[in-house]
Amino acid sequence: MKERQEQLTVIGRTAKALFPSDGMRQVPVKIDTGADSSSIWASELSIDKDHYLHFVLFAKGSPYYTGVQHRTKSFTVNLVRSSSGHRQVRYRVRLPIVIAGRRLRGSFTLADRSLNTYPVLIGCTLLNKKFLVDVSKGVISREKPTALNDELSRDPEAFFEKYHATNERGDISL
Repeated sequence: MKERQEQLTVIGRTAKALFPSDGMRQVPVKIDTGADSSSIWASELSIDKDHYLHFVLFAKGSPYYTGVQHRTKSFTVNLVRSSSGHRQVRYRVRLPIVIAGRRLRGSFTLADRSLNTYPVLIGCTLLNKKFLVDVSKGVISREKPTALNDELSRDPEAFFEKYHATNERGDISL
């Protein structure tokens, strides 16, 4: 087993990836060993009368958007349950990707990841037998909800009443 581990490329919790089919711009990716599949931000999805799936990686306004139109007949559909419990129908395509100098062909679900910190999530299926994840490497940047912390520090009791007294999970609509 130790001999096999030495052959694996070590990556951290985050990495930079290249998508050769979309230009060679570096894109930040989150490595998620708790996710089975990988997902990439896609927009402008459509299926034409000849049954081709059309999509663009990322979206206008994203620093990673190139406008390159992708077209494929080689796609499937999956029912995906997000970490928040929502179920979505997503298209799945295979794309070339370069991570840590290794060129691979991975399977990605196409999703709107515009609200996620990382536009690409790499799951276990793509990582398996290729990479060893060292969680001490790579930094996950987290936005601290400053306004919420300010509200908490002003009046912790009122804060609790507002967000948790009748709402144990603390769900809010933004």
